[in-house]
Amino acid sequence: MKQQLYDALSDNPIIMAIKDETGLKACLNIRDATVVFVLYGEVATIADITEQLKAAGKQVMVHMDLITGLSAREEAVDFIAKYTKADGIISTRFEQIKRGKQLDLSTIFRIFVIDSKAISNLNRHISDYADIVEILPGLMPKIIRQMKKQLNVPVIAGGLIADKEDVIQALDAGAVAISTTNESVWNM
Repeated sequence: MKQQLYDALSDNPIIMAIKDETGLKACLNIRDATVVFVLYGEVATIADITEQLKAAGKQVMVHMDLITGLSAREEAVDFIAKYTKADGIISTRFEQIKRGKQLDLSTIFRIFVIDSKAISNLNRHISDYADIVEILPGLMPKIIRQMKKQLNVPVIAGGLIADKEDVIQALDAGAVAISTTNESVWNM
């Protein structure tokens, strides 16, 4: 994992996930949390979004799958690396994570754990390319513990995190951080 990202998550395990301009404006005013997951944007706007966040001293991770106009190909990662100020990428696509690692970006592989097959099918080589794995939904302490043992990279819990109890349970289970779009959790 990139040391700067790890240090930021160690300082504050709350990751601000933003899904629109309202979230962008709100997170720019939060001082304690410094890692931001960008879950929206278009090819024409993502550079501006990342620039605003970087100017506010944030570490920016762009969710490749959610940026309108980007393809599922590795070249989309090249675009983010070359034309934005993003520190890293998030994706559900292994090839994009692999390309991000080659370009020296921080990489977060996002997996939706819907059944035991999702866990057993997790690519055994993901630890070679992903700096972190994000598990969704994040309200599964037992699964977080299992994934932490199975993988050689830190785990983030994301999705459906609504209050302090959810945060504490995820962190106690071994997650290094939680990601949430719930602004009331950002200031915990």
